[in-house]
Amino acid sequence: MASYVLLLKEQEDDESVVYRFGPNEDVMGKIELNKITKMFSELESIPDPSIPSKFYFDRAAQRLVVCLVREGGKFPERTAFES
Repeated sequence: MASYVLLLKEQEDDESVVYRFGPNEDVMGKIELNKITKMFSELESIPDPSIPSKFYFDRAAQRLVVCLVREGGKFPERTAFES
């Protein structure tokens, strides 16, 4: 089964980056990556109870790990997890 998670950057500073995440721009939660501790937090879950927020959160976190590790800490304004 294919999966797609859209990520839109909301804010970034030296310590953290915050993205909205979800299946599309109309239904999104919010994830934060602490760049120092490398810990993720779900600031807001996806507001639609029929959409599994954990599924999208986990894939958003995977995409942000790629930005942090493989892409040298570059966090684009808009990105996506696709598989």
